[in-house]
Amino acid sequence: MTDSSVSPATSAVSASVADARVLIPLGLFALYVIWGSTYLGIRYALESYPPFLLAGVRFLCAGVLLFGFLRLRGMAAPTLRQWRNAAITGVLLLGFGNGLVCFAEQSVGSGISAVAVASMPLFAAVFSGMYGQWPTRRETIGLLIGFAGVVVLNLGTGLSASRVGAIALIVAAGSWAFGSIWSKRQDMPAGPMNTAAQMLCASVALLMVGFGAGEHLPAQPTLRATLAVGYLAIFGSIVAFSAYLYVLKHARPALATSYAYVNPPVAVLFGVLLVGEHVGPYDLAGMAIILLGVAIITLFKQRAKT
Repeated sequence: MTDSSVSPATSAVSASVADARVLIPLGLFALYVIWGSTYLGIRYALESYPPFLLAGVRFLCAGVLLFGFLRLRGMAAPTLRQWRNAAITGVLLLGFGNGLVCFAEQSVGSGISAVAVASMPLFAAVFSGMYGQWPTRRETIGLLIGFAGVVVLNLGTGLSASRVGAIALIVAAGSWAFGSIWSKRQDMPAGPMNTAAQMLCASVALLMVGFGAGEHLPAQPTLRATLAVGYLAIFGSIVAFSAYLYVLKHARPALATSYAYVNPPVAVLFGVLLVGEHVGPYDLAGMAIILLGVAIITLFKQRAKT
């Protein structure tokens, strides 16, 4: 006996839930692997491009390509309110969040950068609590274990950070976390148009800061640096950032921000494979602890109430 009373709305919700079960794991894979590789990409790009113009050019190219593609396919442009919200979120996530990371990587070792970026989920948990959504007990345990793993990962590196660079990374992590939590409660552009609008708005702010600070685009950039900018724009921006916004919308903040714990070991692995960096016992132990923290968050997460 079949139930013919199921409404189209119920069927649509069921289909949406089924899609999320597939797309959320795929989105997390993109965040973990692609964003893990961007540390090396930024380092290569900084060989020729100054930090804020690097970030501005990256997001301008990605934003124009994505916005143009979506408009050609008939997707509606954002409303004025959505443009405003996208501008605020884009400046927080991409302007401060990514621009300051590019700035810091001029003087701060990658290990210190990883520790600072890994603090972002802790900021997100605090900001989420301000809106009444505190992490569950298991999520809190996973967050703390993940952060401890990043600290262990860097115990043997001997890296040092400049004071200005360290502050920049902390501000970047806090800005990204606040922008992520704030945007979940705002009227944002639909789907990938959200990604395009944020990148366009952030690129304007970053280019203004870069040119205002006296930065100049290189006359003869190296091929490796230019290819790195292209990789950051297409994969690091369009693909991975779109995946982040999707996961952020359809999952709990602790899960969406768990990429910050996986990115450091992924970055280490890319360093070993591509530039022959040495991996010591602290690196291996740190990676194991980080993955344990992420497993606690992802495998035992409680579904948000609908």
